[in-house]
Amino acid sequence: MKSLLVTLNTRVLKVLLFLTMIMRYDSIFSEGNDDRNSDSELDSGSGSEDEDGEHPSNEAGLSDGVDNFDQGDQSASEDSREVVDESDSSEDEVGPRNTIGDVPLKWYEDEEHIGYDVAGKKIKKKERLDKLDSFLARTDDANSWRKIMDDIEDEEVELTKEETKLIRRMLKGKAPHADFDPHAPYVDWFAWDGAKHPLSNAPEPKRRFIPSKWESKKVVKYIRAIRKGLIKFDKPKEEPRFYNLWGDETEESRHGLSYIPAPKAKLPGHDESYNPSLEYIPTQEEISAYQLMFEEDRPKFIPKRFTSLRSVPAYEKSVRETFDRCLDLYLCPRARKKRINIDPESLKPKLPSRKDLKPYPTTCYLEYKGHKGPVVSICTDPVGQHIASGSHDGTVRIWEVETGRCIKVWELGEPVQHVAWNPLPEFPILAVSMGQDVLVLNTGLEKEENKMIADLLRVETTPAPDDSESAGSSVSWSQYDKYEGIRIKHFKTVSSVEWHRKGDYFSTVMPADILLILQLCSRSRACLTILIHLLSKKLTQRLPFKLHGLPVCSTFHPTRSIFFVSTKKNVRVYDLVKKKFIKKLDAGVREISSVSIHPGGDNVIVGSKDGKLCWFDMDLSSKPYKILKSHPKDITNVAFHRNYPLFASSSDDCTAYVFHGMVYSDLNQNPLIVPLEILHGHTSVNGRGVLDCKFHPRQPWLFTAGADAVIKLFCH
Repeated sequence: MKSLLVTLNTRVLKVLLFLTMIMRYDSIFSEGNDDRNSDSELDSGSGSEDEDGEHPSNEAGLSDGVDNFDQGDQSASEDSREVVDESDSSEDEVGPRNTIGDVPLKWYEDEEHIGYDVAGKKIKKKERLDKLDSFLARTDDANSWRKIMDDIEDEEVELTKEETKLIRRMLKGKAPHADFDPHAPYVDWFAWDGAKHPLSNAPEPKRRFIPSKWESKKVVKYIRAIRKGLIKFDKPKEEPRFYNLWGDETEESRHGLSYIPAPKAKLPGHDESYNPSLEYIPTQEEISAYQLMFEEDRPKFIPKRFTSLRSVPAYEKSVRETFDRCLDLYLCPRARKKRINIDPESLKPKLPSRKDLKPYPTTCYLEYKGHKGPVVSICTDPVGQHIASGSHDGTVRIWEVETGRCIKVWELGEPVQHVAWNPLPEFPILAVSMGQDVLVLNTGLEKEENKMIADLLRVETTPAPDDSESAGSSVSWSQYDKYEGIRIKHFKTVSSVEWHRKGDYFSTVMPADILLILQLCSRSRACLTILIHLLSKKLTQRLPFKLHGLPVCSTFHPTRSIFFVSTKKNVRVYDLVKKKFIKKLDAGVREISSVSIHPGGDNVIVGSKDGKLCWFDMDLSSKPYKILKSHPKDITNVAFHRNYPLFASSSDDCTAYVFHGMVYSDLNQNPLIVPLEILHGHTSVNGRGVLDCKFHPRQPWLFTAGADAVIKLFCH
């Protein structure tokens, strides 16, 4: 086999590339060259038939001149095969004359040269004959069928007798070398002498003749994974059409860690000049003051003045600074950060225009004046015709909303903390908290005498409470004869009162200190600082849960039997029917001041004393969905509107903020919160501003009560 590879030299490989050209002229020379080819050198030493018994003129128009092998010589060669001597021809050592390399020849179609030689000189193209002249030249030349054109070297190559034999044998599907025997006898390399059995005489197993079941299952598994998209193939990389010859290496083409140059040292400035101005040279007192400063605050270089550059001494800290510089370069890791040019305006959320969100309160329409002290609490009736206000001057007033006229005044003689109107229109009842008492008063707005209200506000004589642990032992119900109502005496100051949606229950909150809470809750797990009162039966019950903190306020769910209790740090949600704890809302603020529930019941806003307003989505998380840092001072109250997507917050900075808060029925869409208006008008008294804010139940109006004893109505 080695002798065969040596015999096939580079010329034979070139011949294979032009076989199609030889077959193209088969028809031209098959008739006119039969007589010439019979007398040529190719057939001079051969018989009328080749070794296969075929005629010398074959399909390609070539005559086979290969002699037949002697059968005797062939049988003799089976015993001892002669090794063909390696060729000592120097043709293979001669390199190509044209040195253009692996370059398409079509690049030189319009050029006068075809390439370059070893010396770098251009190789001129030879003049080509046209088709008619080349046809006549091939007709006159008997050996023209042996000649082929080498486009790379731009010369004609004439095939030798041996090369034609090799081509003819390859066209017939035989071995190129005539001495190669494809059907040589089998040579058994195993030594059978003294061996009773071969290496293995076991029959072939059946699994080698049938396809594997497990491989087919594996293939089906991969096919299904590819169809489902679990297995993804990498897209073939597109090779660039052009190569940047003079450009730097891009980061995509680098492999491994990219080189990041070290930051350059700061160049010396004017203060390091050898001859600075006199104002830059510090005095001895200033130099002494440098020693009293911290090391990081001291100047790194103290300028000095020299007469000439020759008199400047060597820098005494050069070795130390060079060493520190080397440590910084060695120990400080560097990373390449891609700089992204982003327009700051594109980062702002796209909010709707305020014109599209109307109506909402914008201007002050009416003022209610009459109180002599700060108005701490206001509340509207369910219809929206009247508004009640409580002040520290010890009075509770009822106003007409549209006219601003004061209808009724109750002189209670003690600062009022909170007022709350009954949510049922047929029961115009007002709950007022002052000190340790809660008064349930009849407003008298019914034109006709209502017997149901009179029966509701009548307290029958009850036996004295015992010393049990019930909530009634700490709360007493009595008739308030001064103003036709009920007086509920508590053991501690009541800060807020909230009605249930059905108008029969209301809750009271007593923000006692932590020592009192521990004393009251030591014998029971129930909470005595938050009580729920039943007006129809004149009963009081305690909250059957243990609080973890000081209570601030409480409120009922607008549609369900859920109760919200706010402490200074979080808001706890309880189910009153099932008597179990539901969720804890962590506001993450310094101290909670107020809580309001959305009419849908799934969203809660919380105001804090550090000026933050937190929006909670109870279906989303126990953490705030949005935290709005709007007020610079404490937030006193927050409120939702019943019908419009509005909510507001009031603060001690004498302002009230109005927001658009749209809650969508689609659970996949987050609430939309847009700030709308900042309402001014109140003045600060003793550091207090707006103390309370409430929305009108039907109109997009906002009522604000301030420490300046004025109530303002803001309309759209």
